[in-house]
Amino acid sequence: MDLNTITEVVRRPSDRPGVDWREGDAWLAGGTWLFSAEQPHLRRLIDLTALHWDALVPSEAGLEIGATCTVRELYAFVPRDDWIAGSLFAKSCEAFLSSFKVWNSATVGGNVCMSLPAGPMITMTVALEAEYELWPSEGAARTVDALDFVTGNNQNVLAPGEFLRRIHISASALRKRTAHRRFTLTHLGRSTVFLIGTQTPGTNDLLLTVTAGTTRPVRLAFDSMPDARTLQESIDAIPADVWFADPNGTREHRHHLTKYFAEEIRSELTAGV
Repeated sequence: MDLNTITEVVRRPSDRPGVDWREGDAWLAGGTWLFSAEQPHLRRLIDLTALHWDALVPSEAGLEIGATCTVRELYAFVPRDDWIAGSLFAKSCEAFLSSFKVWNSATVGGNVCMSLPAGPMITMTVALEAEYELWPSEGAARTVDALDFVTGNNQNVLAPGEFLRRIHISASALRKRTAHRRFTLTHLGRSTVFLIGTQTPGTNDLLLTVTAGTTRPVRLAFDSMPDARTLQESIDAIPADVWFADPNGTREHRHHLTKYFAEEIRSELTAGV
């Protein structure tokens, strides 16, 4: 879609592009959402892809994902053999409601910063206990837990002129065992619920991440594997106003699906499948 209110596109921003941020600006990365709808409040686009950030940087400490890493690049990434949780990369990319053309442009950071309940990059990074590095318009960068970044439907902690620079996932999180469940109304539809459970090797713990059915990610942590009743009660304790409703499902429907799939995840990780 043509954005007919745009009067300028900054193609070569400085290394700290937020310094020159002003009202009416928007960050441009993949642009797959930005150009899909009218944006009458925008006057200028600042192209972050021109900064040529590294897409994926593996190390002994873990994996660094640049905010402008495309979905296609993440999908093609081959994790180390001991990073068994790396299978979530492909599974989360496949959870996008999009074509291969969108995969070639859409970015990991863009999906996170849209902060929609069904954002699969949010699901993946919260489940893997990631940290986000945020660059403000002025001052030092700050780091936030992925769990704390999204605050509601299309809402997050970013201040004006601030942007997501990179995502850090630790090697210890990438070595965890995982199980996931996702429900959609159609084969390639938007997620109604998306759950991921992780377990530390050699332990009996459980970290359950609940998304898509809630307006913000919810993490349920257990030092030892809960029984079925305890897990169900923990899901029932999620505040009513956190559950999300749209044409893909009511709050009650999503609550029910979450309890059903959470038990499947608990059983799978308990059995060591």
